[in-house]
Amino acid sequence: MIELGKRQKLIVVNIKPHGAYLGETGDAAADARVLLPAKQVPEGAAKGCGIEVFVYRDSDDRLIATTDEPLIELHKTAVLKVRDVTSIGAFLDWGLPKDLLLPFKEQTRKLKAGDEVLAVLYVDRSNRLAATMKVYPYLRTDSPYIPGAVVSGWIYQITEAGAFAAVDRIYSGLIPARELPSSCREGDELPLRVTAVKEDGKLDLAVRDKAYIQMDEDAESVFTVITEDFGGVLPFDDKADPERIRSEFGLSKAAFKRAVGKLYKERRIVIEEGRITSVKESSMGGTHHE
Repeated sequence: MIELGKRQKLIVVNIKPHGAYLGETGDAAADARVLLPAKQVPEGAAKGCGIEVFVYRDSDDRLIATTDEPLIELHKTAVLKVRDVTSIGAFLDWGLPKDLLLPFKEQTRKLKAGDEVLAVLYVDRSNRLAATMKVYPYLRTDSPYIPGAVVSGWIYQITEAGAFAAVDRIYSGLIPARELPSSCREGDELPLRVTAVKEDGKLDLAVRDKAYIQMDEDAESVFTVITEDFGGVLPFDDKADPERIRSEFGLSKAAFKRAVGKLYKERRIVIEEGRITSVKESSMGGTHHE
């Protein structure tokens, strides 16, 4: 059976001026053949020889073969660029003459021309190829990674649980909400660290590097925000609500506490009841505590 949306080796059944008809066998019936246009027929091709092609549908909805390599294949993920958005959905550049439809119901966020999306190729109910941004069911859980590995992850959905990421654009992973910077957005591709490999093979991830490496940078960032954005007096301390900390600093509560602890040990801040004051402002009063 000729497979829509896949690269496959087919046999030349017949050659005509307008192209070569291909089938699974050299004597395939007329209704089990697909046309490879003449301009793509390899030089010297003859009846009975094999040609590797990709099969899709042309503008007239007919099966057509091509020797061109598309940017995506059936049930695989790839990052594709939006060419246009119309009344029926977005059209993606997938490396072939006819753009690929991404229906509105398969989109997870509003798109515009020029955007890049992580998509999966599938066959819709009308037996046509289409794209979906709902990639979760198609991501693999057999990654080679172990905790501590540094990977790249495409953020494809953000929920209360955290940010779902496609590691290497292939494997299933999650950045838990407690580890998620407020600046993270769907469509971002970020350097990540594997923190755990679950029994089902899915990955737990963190955006930030190991705490002892990241702490210096976080401490400087926190000190800058306190001194420049809050005039030296932060109106809450490290016991504040995690969402408030994330909103002001883009850090998890744990990362914020580490940064504050470092600044305190360096005597650059004073931790007071319900507020944190930079040293140069500490003369304003308050109770210093350990």
